[in-house]
Amino acid sequence: MGGTNVMGENVNTSTEQEAAAPAAAAEAEAAPSAGPSTGPSAAEKARAAKRQLTKSLVFELAVPLGGYYLLHGVGLSQWASLLISSLLLVPWLVLGMVRSRRVEVMPVFTLVLIVVGALMSMVSGSPRVLLVRDSWVFGVIGIWVLGTLATQRPFMLTAARSIVATKIGEAGAEEWVGRWAYDATFRHHIRTLTTVWGLGFTVDAVVRVVLAYTLPVDLVPLVSSLQWLVVLGGLFGFHFWYVNRNGLKV
Repeated sequence: MGGTNVMGENVNTSTEQEAAAPAAAAEAEAAPSAGPSTGPSAAEKARAAKRQLTKSLVFELAVPLGGYYLLHGVGLSQWASLLISSLLLVPWLVLGMVRSRRVEVMPVFTLVLIVVGALMSMVSGSPRVLLVRDSWVFGVIGIWVLGTLATQRPFMLTAARSIVATKIGEAGAEEWVGRWAYDATFRHHIRTLTTVWGLGFTVDAVVRVVLAYTLPVDLVPLVSSLQWLVVLGGLFGFHFWYVNRNGLKV
């Protein structure tokens, strides 16, 4: 039942930031150093990023989860409760695109999966089809993040750039990104963090499928959400440990 856009500074600013929300949020506090802080504006943007992350957790995790158990508790079937609770995510996704005035890839992808999952579950009559929907989202994100390792712009480099810019300015951010061209240690750290986040999303997707087809249906939304929070906490924990251990904080 977890959301797809639990991102950092703004879930609708770009495809890369949408796909990497938690990592971008982590980078707001722990990105490789490039210069002095820009002052109060950076602090305000950091607070805005935390507010956005909180909203994402509420609307993409708590609302659908609570909606399912409330609807099922008042007598709706498992299938109907899952379908309606998943639709509670739609206004949040649409609102994000309206505010950004852009049609974003990940929100549209999520909306398509909601529709496809609903149609498939109507044919099969199985609520488990709806439960597997989030696995596709996190699986695609994980594979995409890992795929960026083969490029000159790994996910973490792209996700962190705008965060670095809020802290040290555009010139500092350009200098920071430029380290990729000549600093082998910097490239190693960026690739390591990208690999960990990509594997985290991919493993999470596999675990979601296993949970959806092995646990009782009523337990899956709760266990899946708790499992995602554990994965997210583990990713954040490793991220902060890694950047502190290697002296990478801005």
